[in-house]
Amino acid sequence: MDFGMIALSIASVSGVGLAIGILLGVVGKKFAVETDDRVVAVRDHLAGSNCGGCGYAGCDACAEAIVRGDAKVNVCLPAGSDNIKAIGEIMGIVVNEEERLVSFVRCAGTCDKTKMKSNYYGIKDCREAVVMPGGTPKECSFGCLGYGTCVNACLFDAIHIVDGIAKTDPEKCTACGGCVRACPKGLITLVPYSATQIVRCSSKDKGKTVREACSAGCIGCGICVKNCPADAIALKDNLAVIDQSKCTRCGTCASKCPAKVITVGQH
Repeated sequence: MDFGMIALSIASVSGVGLAIGILLGVVGKKFAVETDDRVVAVRDHLAGSNCGGCGYAGCDACAEAIVRGDAKVNVCLPAGSDNIKAIGEIMGIVVNEEERLVSFVRCAGTCDKTKMKSNYYGIKDCREAVVMPGGTPKECSFGCLGYGTCVNACLFDAIHIVDGIAKTDPEKCTACGGCVRACPKGLITLVPYSATQIVRCSSKDKGKTVREACSAGCIGCGICVKNCPADAIALKDNLAVIDQSKCTRCGTCASKCPAKVITVGQH
């Protein structure tokens, strides 16, 4: 065995490794991308759930967008007001206090209130069920399917299926928008946390058709519109719609609604 050749081989390999290491070090320094310390600081105050509610591919991308000025400092709603204020301080921006938003399911068609036209035995997923012939086993084609796609999309355990329909827990909701995007029926919307008068229906059918399908649906009678002292309600496609920016939370609409479809307090 030629120990000289072995030693030479080891020395050669070590030399090549050392040369490559030095080369990589030089290249790394020459082409290093400087990281703004603010990105790390902002990232520490984001929700950290990578929910995508901000519109960016995760919290890292969101932090970079905020520092670049491409996103507002309050773009991460799940971060909460304290963290948003902290991000504003990092960026040298005074953050105006804005009311917290929560999601709300615009359907009151629970098992005892809505009628069924068929039985569904497919995959328990709203996006799968909605493409089946008929679109829904319920008489109301606008109602909540109740198969929990929104539940699976929520990273904060803030929405559950209760008595056949989805219902949000406003105390847990962070307004990330995951459930809003997941609902194939478009039933979920974001409303102010303080909102107490909200129409729990999305049906655009005429009153008679609504009544035949569900006892908790808006019949488009317009009584709430006529009695609202703040002019905050309008009828759109046979459905009462409340402008929360005008609503004074007086409760007149809820007390006058013959269908009792306007909620009084969501918390």
